[in-house]
Amino acid sequence: MKTVMVYGDSNSWGAEPQPQRGVGGRFAPDVRWPGVMQKILGNSVQVIAEGLNGRTTCVDDPVEGHHKNGARFLQVAIETHMPLDLVIIKLGTNDLKARLSMQAGDIADGAVRLADIVLGSATGPQGRAPKVLLVVPATLSKLGWLTEMFEGGTEKSRKLAAEFARATKGRNIEMFDAGSVIASSEVDGIHLDADAHRILGEALGARVGKILAD
Repeated sequence: MKTVMVYGDSNSWGAEPQPQRGVGGRFAPDVRWPGVMQKILGNSVQVIAEGLNGRTTCVDDPVEGHHKNGARFLQVAIETHMPLDLVIIKLGTNDLKARLSMQAGDIADGAVRLADIVLGSATGPQGRAPKVLLVVPATLSKLGWLTEMFEGGTEKSRKLAAEFARATKGRNIEMFDAGSVIASSEVDGIHLDADAHRILGEALGARVGKILAD
């Protein structure tokens, strides 16, 4: 059996779009995109979802805490679940928060920094490094109550795909632009609705199947 770990934020955790602060639940496991991807890949692949609300690529959040920094926990996660054939990193949305002052290029470089942690590890089969797939978050949509928190983030989010392509060019890192198949929900502008989870899970299931077959 091959093993794939998803390292992400609330959209990998399965947070439902929130019409206002504190209102919103969590989709069932089979609705979340990692669960949909598991169904596509079948019983020969185990998908492990490591999603954390508010997780960034590589910066501490001064409000939500340093544990939201994806670079702090990644080594623990990959060693916990090793051996891993593939690590999917889907982060960057929370880096768009105004208080973190991250530019699109910074976010892409932060994601590649995480990829380098995986590629520099011995957490794959026979002590090799796992393969890495970076998923570019979909652009922000109508923000509503999150407008102030993500001020300026919508424009930056539109540049992420190009910046991820720049940062991964010539590197042994796979990339997939989520925005090529889905859009963020207009309920809150950052989370995915059930249909988007299904579409993304199916698209990534097909892509991951090819990566694992190589």
